[in-house]
Amino acid sequence: MAAIARWCVTHRLVAVVLWLVALGASVAGASFAGSAYSNDYEVPGTESGRATALLDRGFSGAGGDSDTIVWHSERGSVRATAVEQRMTAVLHDVAELDGIAAVTSPYDRSPGAHARVSEDGHTAYATVTFREQADDIPQAQAKALVDTARAAAGDGVQVELGGSAVALTEAPGGHLAEAVGVIVAAVVLFLAFGSLAASALPIATALVSVGIAYSGIVLLGHVMTVADFAPMLGMLVGLGVGIDYALFIVTRHRKGLKQGLPVPEAARIAVATTGRAVVFAGATVCIALLGMLILRLSFLNGVAIAASLTVVLTVAASVTLLPALLSLIGMRALSRRERARLAEHGPQPELPTGFAARWSAFVERHPKLLGAFAAVVMLVLALPTFSLHLGTSDQGNNPAGSTTRQAYDLLAEGFGPGVNGPLTLVAGIDGADDRVAFAELPAVLENTRGVASVSPVITNGAGDTAVLTLVPETAPQSQATSDLVDRLRGEVLPRAEAGTSLDVHVGGVTASYDDFAEIIVGKLPLFVGVVIALGCLLLLVAFRSIGVPLKAAVMNVAAVASSFGIVVAVFQWGWGSDLLGLGSAGPIEPFLPVIMVSVLFGLSMDYQVFLVSRMYEEWLETGDNRRAVRVGLAETSRVINSAAVIMIAVFLAFVLSGDRVIAMFGIALAAAVALDAFVLRTLLVPALMHMLGGANWWLPAWMDRWLPRISIEPSESRAAADARDAARATIFPQRVPVPRLEENEDVRDTAG
Repeated sequence: MAAIARWCVTHRLVAVVLWLVALGASVAGASFAGSAYSNDYEVPGTESGRATALLDRGFSGAGGDSDTIVWHSERGSVRATAVEQRMTAVLHDVAELDGIAAVTSPYDRSPGAHARVSEDGHTAYATVTFREQADDIPQAQAKALVDTARAAAGDGVQVELGGSAVALTEAPGGHLAEAVGVIVAAVVLFLAFGSLAASALPIATALVSVGIAYSGIVLLGHVMTVADFAPMLGMLVGLGVGIDYALFIVTRHRKGLKQGLPVPEAARIAVATTGRAVVFAGATVCIALLGMLILRLSFLNGVAIAASLTVVLTVAASVTLLPALLSLIGMRALSRRERARLAEHGPQPELPTGFAARWSAFVERHPKLLGAFAAVVMLVLALPTFSLHLGTSDQGNNPAGSTTRQAYDLLAEGFGPGVNGPLTLVAGIDGADDRVAFAELPAVLENTRGVASVSPVITNGAGDTAVLTLVPETAPQSQATSDLVDRLRGEVLPRAEAGTSLDVHVGGVTASYDDFAEIIVGKLPLFVGVVIALGCLLLLVAFRSIGVPLKAAVMNVAAVASSFGIVVAVFQWGWGSDLLGLGSAGPIEPFLPVIMVSVLFGLSMDYQVFLVSRMYEEWLETGDNRRAVRVGLAETSRVINSAAVIMIAVFLAFVLSGDRVIAMFGIALAAAVALDAFVLRTLLVPALMHMLGGANWWLPAWMDRWLPRISIEPSESRAAADARDAARATIFPQRVPVPRLEENEDVRDTAG
């Protein structure tokens, strides 16, 4: 690390230019290639996946995305001649649009067409089928559909559209969330450093690395499945950890300057010490993220690699670009007041004073009381997690002013909530017995609990595939609809298939989301176990202690559970979701637990590393656990809390994105970081370490011999200390060199 820092400082202009060239090249490449994201929830081998494949094979083009055009007449009937003529002409225009496979009108004379007009006659809808699935539909085609259909609105007729393709036109644009997060982070950094130059460097470093990562994710979408929210998630995580990592290194650099070190030496030592901790912390985040690969779900593989790419680039920028920038700004990393004090009084020892020292001493005096209080807070916040309902929120959760939400509400009011998420029953027909059995299905299904209506059977031209549509009584995201899917698959259809070779598959959006959620829930214990085990192994090697990794695992689980409790309260129970512009209450996305466990475990490990590494250093020097915990907390709590405030601000700013999924990530991450920094790392962890005493650092002798020896953040070497003293004597010849850390332990202990 020292060699890397030395090269970047010596060739600072080259280092900066190389990063800027990489940024320009990646942005140009992404702009030229364009995006190719895919929200493919289909898991090979699931029943809904087989239904989609069979439907697409038997009815060419019918496997494409299905959207709806809804029109509503408040004063008259949609069957009125003027309304029918106007909408029929519009539907004809829609059918001629590029990418449209079929349009089913309620004014057709085909079987079941009358069911697309509500009983009161005020609402009707048409089904528009694209040739491709929503992920493969260009936004221009979706916009053409919306513009063509909405042109018919007016004269008392309201026209709205719903469906996955239509939702593409409502994707949030601009970068307001990122801008707000960066501005808040800049303010916090300026308050912490008092130097405009120093506060700008973490922002610049994070923006360059995240910009390259964002462009890289766009290009990644052309070679593998990458969800459309992956770039925003990568940016969210990248800005948070990127600014934080740079903050830690700049803080250490400023400390070196205050000790009288020349700028190049201060930058080198900052990267050689704190930079190593940053690399270790970044590695833990990447390991947690890449743990998603063991689930073997293509949808999550792209998210894992995209987020890991962002973290790798932010770490690389922190240990290469940042020292180059630090050498460019020179002594301006310190505020004017700090530079004046250094010139007048020379280097002074930085002792933990003020609130940090008083808080550390307070925790030392009352570990049991404070530990119990922190545990109760975490437990109460985690209680809503027990009512977690995984499912995919539908367009009824969209903001009230969106056309998809208004189409959803019009359909639910006119036809019942189930029409927004019909189930598709598809089967291959092999012989007369299969044909007769499938023809009898509508009568059986109409008498099934939870079924609102069943369409007539449709058979393809070859006569080898049949399909019907079932409308549930409840909304797509309702648990009752999921129960209906299970009842159809487990009870109703097996009885109808008895004595034949018929194999009916239940598909549709709700069924596919349920299958996806079931796969994830089934693999979640293995995934969490692997992530915890890997994290514990890293901490075991780093701190050579059984207690430290075990406490970290428990703390990480507590942070995840409590943050999920807050997510459930806001998004599933609806506490403040409308106020935040996030739509109405709904289920939690099924992939959220996996991604959040990965990200939260990685972020939680960061603070664990920075806090405990200082405690461990003090423990090795003194063998006094009480002092190690007290000094470690006093010396790191301020920078940890500053980093947490920045990360919380960045994460909360993404609530402004207008995207429900990204808002879930933002609130979950902000809550986890707040609880981790202000409750766990500065309260519960030190309280437990005080109560456990020397047992914190116990390790069996045989394991101590077996484990490799690494150092996360090594203390300043003797050679570096001698160089520091020589530099001080040169810069401040009239000053006496400040004693080294080990020579000043009694002073620090008194201050603590």
